[in-house]
Amino acid sequence: MSVFNLIRIALNALQRNKLRAFLTMLGIIIGVAAVIAMVAIGEGSKQSIQSQLGNMGSNMVTIMPSSNVVGGARLEGASVQTLTINDVKALQQQATFLTAVTPVSTARGQAIAGALNWPTTLQGGNTDYFDIRKLTLKDGILFSETDVNAAAKVCILGQTVIDNLFPSGESPVGKVIRFNNIPLQVIGTLAPKGQSSFGQDQDDIIVAPYTTVQKRVLATTYLQNIYASAISEDASDTAVSQITAILRETHRLRITDENNFNVRTMAELIKALSSTSSLLTILLTAIAGISLVIGGIGIMNIMYVSVTERTREIGLRMSIGARGIDILLQFLVEAIIISITGGLIGVALGITASKVITLTLGWPTMVSQSSILLSFMVCALTGVFFGYYPAQKASRLDPIEALRYE
Repeated sequence: MSVFNLIRIALNALQRNKLRAFLTMLGIIIGVAAVIAMVAIGEGSKQSIQSQLGNMGSNMVTIMPSSNVVGGARLEGASVQTLTINDVKALQQQATFLTAVTPVSTARGQAIAGALNWPTTLQGGNTDYFDIRKLTLKDGILFSETDVNAAAKVCILGQTVIDNLFPSGESPVGKVIRFNNIPLQVIGTLAPKGQSSFGQDQDDIIVAPYTTVQKRVLATTYLQNIYASAISEDASDTAVSQITAILRETHRLRITDENNFNVRTMAELIKALSSTSSLLTILLTAIAGISLVIGGIGIMNIMYVSVTERTREIGLRMSIGARGIDILLQFLVEAIIISITGGLIGVALGITASKVITLTLGWPTMVSQSSILLSFMVCALTGVFFGYYPAQKASRLDPIEALRYE
């Protein structure tokens, strides 16, 4: 029997029971739609994480003070400050895999402009800070090396600070604000960056020379962090090894001493978060895939019912010359058509659901071609796997007993 005749017979059989065929497809439809939507959410979230962290500088390296052991007790990194400007100078002079290095001093406090105030973060750095952090100037100018050396009372505002201190929309450039009662002249504003992957507002920031933050706000000579930029993302691991060797030497650590600093790359963070996102995507997809199994069981159940209902038809076909393989293929093609048709509807529903999720909830989604192809493969295999046994049962019926069936 030709493939065309098999498909025609299967379609005629399904048309006789349209509602039952649709209800049988429902499990496949829901399963495929759920798989595509879950994969789209997972891929979208991974893409968003990589994009946002990339905007922060995919080749960025962060150096932080770490805990240390004093008198047998391990102290927190915040309690033992180990980074100084000498470390920055050593990295600038000796590190060949770094293109830029900036000291970082951070202070939390209240920014005040007239009668308005806003709790925010004051970040101190040198002129390389903006390139390393991928910050773009929107208006005004950046502070210079002269400002850094003189610990000048100048600053650059992020958009969130501007919105809360200057809500009328006036330009803050040239105005004077206070941070913890220290007057700072606004010389520029930063272009908005939005929230980071961790939900942190990247625009809620004031940037000033690190010397200003150290001397006038914190009154300390230590650094909270050091930011650096590797020559490329691929060179990040080599840069970490070089940074570690240089800082161990400047800190005069012996071979047996542990590092009193930590070095982290943005590439490590991207990899860790992407791995977590991939794991969650696999978990959600596996849960959604249960619907496909349930749909397959539904196909098997309906095919058994169909074989029972059409026993006399099977006997009649066999009595006029139909072979067992013809009967098997007839019911198998019917099961595959149910499965693939349900898969097509499920793909359309899954793509639509992904777009609705993005529009209503604002979650990033990305429908991949691989998830669609995988769904089609699973649907075809589901039709074959769950339709084969009932089809085989139909092909093994005794024609005489089938004709006698009431």
